[in-house]
Amino acid sequence: MSYQLKQTHLIAGDWVGGSGSFQSSPSSGPNHSFPAGTDELVDQAVQAAEEAFTSYCKTSRAERADFLRAIAEEIETVGDAITVIAGEETGLPAARLEGERGRTCGQLKMFAEVLDKGDYLDCRYDDALPERTPLPRPDLRLMQMPVGPIAVFGASNFPLAFSTAGGDTASALAAGCPVVVKAHQAHPGTSDLVAQAIARSIDRTNMPNGVFSMIHGGSRAVGEALVKHPLISAVGFTGSLVGGRALFDLCAQRPKPIPFFGELGSVNPMFMLPGAVLERGEEIGRGWAASLTMGAGQFCTNPGIIFLIEGEAADNLINAAKDALADAIPQMMLTDGIAAAYQEGQKRISSTTGVRSVLTSMCEQRQATPYLYETDGATWLADESLGHEVFGPLGLIVKVSDFEQMLEVAKHLDGQLTCTLHTSDDDSDYGSALMPILTRKAGRVLANAYPTGVEVCDAMVHGGPYPASTNFGATSVGSMAIRRFLRPVCFQDIPENLLPDDLR
Repeated sequence: MSYQLKQTHLIAGDWVGGSGSFQSSPSSGPNHSFPAGTDELVDQAVQAAEEAFTSYCKTSRAERADFLRAIAEEIETVGDAITVIAGEETGLPAARLEGERGRTCGQLKMFAEVLDKGDYLDCRYDDALPERTPLPRPDLRLMQMPVGPIAVFGASNFPLAFSTAGGDTASALAAGCPVVVKAHQAHPGTSDLVAQAIARSIDRTNMPNGVFSMIHGGSRAVGEALVKHPLISAVGFTGSLVGGRALFDLCAQRPKPIPFFGELGSVNPMFMLPGAVLERGEEIGRGWAASLTMGAGQFCTNPGIIFLIEGEAADNLINAAKDALADAIPQMMLTDGIAAAYQEGQKRISSTTGVRSVLTSMCEQRQATPYLYETDGATWLADESLGHEVFGPLGLIVKVSDFEQMLEVAKHLDGQLTCTLHTSDDDSDYGSALMPILTRKAGRVLANAYPTGVEVCDAMVHGGPYPASTNFGATSVGSMAIRRFLRPVCFQDIPENLLPDDLR
């Protein structure tokens, strides 16, 4: 069976066009025309989501699990077509896209299993104590309840796993919340095919049509209208700090503020401890180079900065990284805008006083090649801009004078998604001194590994203190992501027949 692009919005089961349009900008293949979103379409979609919430929030865990599994099956059915259009739009290789599709379907199935288990509801009971003096205690029962319609923004760097049917959508639907997706303008065709898969799943499982809608962008006004709509209860976003902060502020400025769960990226620093550098510095350097250039550096967990104590062993690590990066081939970046931002970031780093070039290269249009720069601890501490993310395969080496300065730079870090220690048995005291600092700075702390690659499982945290994310108590990956779209409700002396099924 072949699948054709609808090239329309999906509004509560209807495929809807519009008066305005925009053209996709693929890295290869033909471009396509898609209708631009409008405030009116946003309102229709959100009104339908609110109406659907009345019935969808009452569906059983088993029914929602079947729905999520159906979405995964429908995505797999159209998988080859998704790989083709996503490859044209993003320039990502087929193997990467097939892996990401597997992750997307795996997330949906994982949340189905979360629903099967039911422990995410965090049900709590305090039996009535009518004879207690001086005051009796009522019957009290607590359960996590869905919050309402959720706005989800597709991410540019993950056209599947963080977009239309990605982790935000999967966790919100699992929680019992309808979803309105703003498709990312960089991959509208991919979003189109995935939305079709969700629409078929809605029909298969008899879910209310308003449980899912997708609106194409075309302008920032669409996203602003979505987060400002009074019926939206929370927002899931993965993207840039500038764009995310603007939406976060809009959520806070609403007459009724709502949670904004924004994952905004970080520099993911790695701390190279002396024993590890001496023992296997060249191996670490090559590993860093591979992680830095993976996917043209277009991962929010890309390790953009390393800290190490100056000396001969440090130089050996740096030279190994330089040699590995020099052999890297150009890679296609996801969009023209990302490629331009990468070049701007490179120019900012290279023009900073106290920074010297270790490896330069030449990028053409959307083709990215790596850059490597070096500075000292004092320069890094004096210029906060050196701690800002450059989205792409650019690495910054910070040579500190001693371990005391390494502790100082760690304390000056902004919030991060990840922090990494490369350590050996001889580095135990150093690691013990750093760990209390790093666990305050990051949502995930690694040892002797590289942060690119985020496992989808119960224990994963993909978030961190601001500016890595806007809510340090949440994660956008892993089973705990469902908690973002739930709130605790206490039921006091409620008759059995009026309680939610899971509390009876």
